[in-house]
Amino acid sequence: MKRKFLNFFTSAGIILVLAAMIISCKKDISSSSKGNSSINQAQTTEPRAVTWQLVWSDEFNGTGVDGSKWNIDVGNPNVNNEKEYYQAANVTESNGNLVITARQQSVGGQPYTSAKLNTSGKFSMQYGRIEARIQLPMVTGTWPAFWMLGTNIGSVGWPNCGEIDIMEHVNTSNTILGTMHWNSGNGHTQYGSSINTTPGSFHIYAVEWDNQSIKWYVDNTLYVTGNIANNINNTGAFQLPFYVILNLAIGGDLPGNTIDNNSLPTNMLVDYVRVYKAGTSSGPPIGQNITLKGFNNQYVSGENGTQAMWCNRPTAQAWEQFLVVDEGGGKVALQSMGKYVSSENGAQAITCNRTSVGAWETFTWGTNADGTITLQGSNGQFVSSENGTQAMTCTRATASGWESFGVNK
Repeated sequence: MKRKFLNFFTSAGIILVLAAMIISCKKDISSSSKGNSSINQAQTTEPRAVTWQLVWSDEFNGTGVDGSKWNIDVGNPNVNNEKEYYQAANVTESNGNLVITARQQSVGGQPYTSAKLNTSGKFSMQYGRIEARIQLPMVTGTWPAFWMLGTNIGSVGWPNCGEIDIMEHVNTSNTILGTMHWNSGNGHTQYGSSINTTPGSFHIYAVEWDNQSIKWYVDNTLYVTGNIANNINNTGAFQLPFYVILNLAIGGDLPGNTIDNNSLPTNMLVDYVRVYKAGTSSGPPIGQNITLKGFNNQYVSGENGTQAMWCNRPTAQAWEQFLVVDEGGGKVALQSMGKYVSSENGAQAITCNRTSVGAWETFTWGTNADGTITLQGSNGQFVSSENGTQAMTCTRATASGWESFGVNK
């Protein structure tokens, strides 16, 4: 979350036009300097058959913030002319969401209170897919963000540490911002773009980051790519570990300091934050028909969509064949006999009776060291064969033998 003056890649994304502007912590938005695309533009969707393995997550299913995963900031950050005082009292967990609440409340010399969390010293990552499912406030004067900073900020400072803004939003706009900040050698430089969506509803905001590029997505729609290969334009900061931040600022240089007090308090809801690393295999066999063999040496059956699925077939016939369909973001759907497998959100045994793909019908395909695979539902739980002793489920928090499957074995 830094002040932004947008620079664009040129020459097919190889050269960055650099601009120096050393400021404390955020960015400004203007339609004249920022690319903008609609989330409904299908041409921006890039199919990605990538194997992702979950390495860290918080599903926010408790009653309070998990202190083993998050730090809670206290005070005003003294940047960007923001008007909030961050405190622990403004964040909790309720109904499966992290709830950050902004209030008109005078504390510490500031007229508003809110909350900011970070994983510094508790979790960091270098490369991977970092995503969160978030519902944003649509209130004038609010500035929610999901972002990352280099873990070496304490020794090198900002912008030398680098910053990846996975999602920023201001006021009541439909625009989502995705931006990278760093020191190009001539001071603060940034690159990014924007996309339109419905921020007042839940959406998945993500980046996919490797040693070549950073790619920004909303609901698996790619809308901007940053080139960081071979330290181009001094982008080496993005080859080091980063930590995660969630916050809801009030006022400041980007949203302005006109605050809709009548709409306060207001909430930023976070369903989950998940971090994945890229697997070592070539990814799921998109477009191929496969069989899945469980730990019990039996095959998974779609049961022709007439009952809950089992893993108890000694041979593979038509009902035991599954077409692997790419759903983007390292996620797949499995189709058998024209119907899709559903996790049922872990509320009941899994089925193969859906005629279309929604969240419950998408799975993260993971690869184990022994070549077997795992399937993780959108509820964050793993599919289990139940060793063939009962109908299959998607309720396991971790993956072991019963949650591993051989492909075409």
